[in-house]
Amino acid sequence: MPIRVLIVDDSALIRQMLTEILIADPGIEVVGTAPNALIARERIKALSPDVITLDIEMPHMDGLSFLEKLMALHPLPVIMVSTLGRQGPTLALRAMELGAVDWVAKPTLGIRSGMEALAEELIDKVKIAAATRPRSTTTTRQASSVVREEPANDDIGRVVAIGASTGGVEALRHVIGRLPPCAPGILITQHMPPGFTASFARRMNEQCAVTVTEATDGALIRRGHVYIAPGSRHLEICRRGKEYVCRLHDDAPVSGHRPSVDVLFRSVAEVVGADSLGIILTGMGRDGASGLLAMRQRGARTLGQSESSCVIYGMPRVAKEFGAVESEMSLDRIAEEIALT
Repeated sequence: MPIRVLIVDDSALIRQMLTEILIADPGIEVVGTAPNALIARERIKALSPDVITLDIEMPHMDGLSFLEKLMALHPLPVIMVSTLGRQGPTLALRAMELGAVDWVAKPTLGIRSGMEALAEELIDKVKIAAATRPRSTTTTRQASSVVREEPANDDIGRVVAIGASTGGVEALRHVIGRLPPCAPGILITQHMPPGFTASFARRMNEQCAVTVTEATDGALIRRGHVYIAPGSRHLEICRRGKEYVCRLHDDAPVSGHRPSVDVLFRSVAEVVGADSLGIILTGMGRDGASGLLAMRQRGARTLGQSESSCVIYGMPRVAKEFGAVESEMSLDRIAEEIALT
């Protein structure tokens, strides 16, 4: 059966072009379009789409407000298709926190040629979205000022490495937001484009008791700190005397990605070994499976997100099939395991 898509956008031209792009793939059927959220609500009830593409700037109700209501009452896989302006990364992250699967940026110049150029990306993301399992959400926690105390113990102890892709924004927010200030040093590779990771780190830092930053080359890894790989750069861990530091580089993509989870996990296996904890979260594909196996073979503990709690059980499934996963757990259990490390 083809994937049934509803297109929600206030521009008739965009609705037409998105329809042309999607129906060119035999595995996709556009079952309807809507110019605003009010009409979209009725067409969702009447047409039962598998996936929705959703604009942000629309009359009567903006896309983020509609997304929040939709995910609370009738969760469906949603791809945001909107202009990526100055506030684009912040809006995109907010959409993914609310439950959107992904984001496709509309071109700002040469609309028709620009839309045609993103055809492959849009089709791929619609297909990924159709394989996800969205969940009903409640009102998300608002950013708040967090009073932090630096951990008294300078000993880094065990290092935690986490890899994630589709669905990872909310999964990481859930896990990291539950950690105490004295949590071990954590390195994260989340598949995310350039320009997004800095905004992601800032939002996480506002909401968490640990300090969250975008990783920089040579940054000292410390307890109570989380380091997120910048979009398009690999993140590794290196030893400098008795200390661990971040290393960034621009080598070719690994497992189809840069940053790559495999690159992070393999470096942790080689440099830290048994004094590490590897965790693979929700995502499509196989990135991280071989690296997590290397960690386990070096004596590290390795965890995978449970199938029932994943938006898409791809990366954890492959890692489990590789024999890389020691135990599968819910996000709450994973947070507890990190806190106890």
